[in-house]
Amino acid sequence: MTLCNAAFEGGGVRGIGHVGAACVFEKKGYDFLNLVGSSAGAIVATLLAVGYKCDEIKEIMKSIDYLKFKQKDLLDCFGTVGKFFSIVFDFGIYNADYFENWLNKLLKEKGKATFGDVRLYDRRCKRYKYKLQVTASDLTDKKLLVLPRDLWKFGINPDSYSIAKAVRMSMSIPIFYEPFHLKDKMGREHLIVDGGLLSNYPIWILDDGESYPQYPTFGFKFIENSNENSIISRSKSNINIFDYLKLLVSTTLDANDKQYISNSKGDFQRTIGISTKVKVDGKIKNISATDFDITKKESIALFNNGVNAAERFLEHWDFNKWRNTFRR
Repeated sequence: MTLCNAAFEGGGVRGIGHVGAACVFEKKGYDFLNLVGSSAGAIVATLLAVGYKCDEIKEIMKSIDYLKFKQKDLLDCFGTVGKFFSIVFDFGIYNADYFENWLNKLLKEKGKATFGDVRLYDRRCKRYKYKLQVTASDLTDKKLLVLPRDLWKFGINPDSYSIAKAVRMSMSIPIFYEPFHLKDKMGREHLIVDGGLLSNYPIWILDDGESYPQYPTFGFKFIENSNENSIISRSKSNINIFDYLKLLVSTTLDANDKQYISNSKGDFQRTIGISTKVKVDGKIKNISATDFDITKKESIALFNNGVNAAERFLEHWDFNKWRNTFRR
């Protein structure tokens, strides 16, 4: 087995694309040692970290009914007006309790529900203290959180904290989901949302960009091919406020970290770019992070996009060449 680190970009409902790529790496003999992810990438990273094999994760992701993740409160039952008041009073339309319970059940099946269960006790470097790390955005302090290592700021023992709760924070897309409420040591309440808001492609957590690494760090990232089938092109002048907010959030999540990547040595060369464009029943469509009505056929097509991207990448990957070029 060849050890490697892996960072998974946030991508909303497109997470199964990551799984397709990871399956290729697994079959080629790679073993994921340290994992980090944001939003949907945090889900994939979590399942790998607790011991799920890629084929298992594929079946899990294929069976997801994303509409169930849009858990409604009483206000949401009153159409557009209800959604508006959900945003006003709860700062988000949907509740994420169903998602947290769903993930927690999967974690318990592997006997690993807290960060203490994925702690690497033989590692001295703080960067690699836990096998899994996920990002979240603290709106109250306007700061990025890397969990579990930043939990101490809230007086919380990371080892005893629920992984499912941390991933819930990481995938709480603003506007769509109500923010997670977390109190600090002083009793002040913080509003925590999607990690992709501040860092959607957190490969930097695993590599400082300067050290000479013992094993490779790979990044799994979605590539937007075009703007066709976007909300505006479909709706033209009939776009409403909720379509606008959806487009605003999707654009924010998709655009994050591009400047960081372009200025970081070697990141392009170790990134597996997974196309978001799928062809189903003769129709071409770009899948956005917030397409909760994604079909099973579209999910399978995204999985295959991940497979194809990873196979192309590994045909030319040479770790020693990369290391000598960018970390000399």
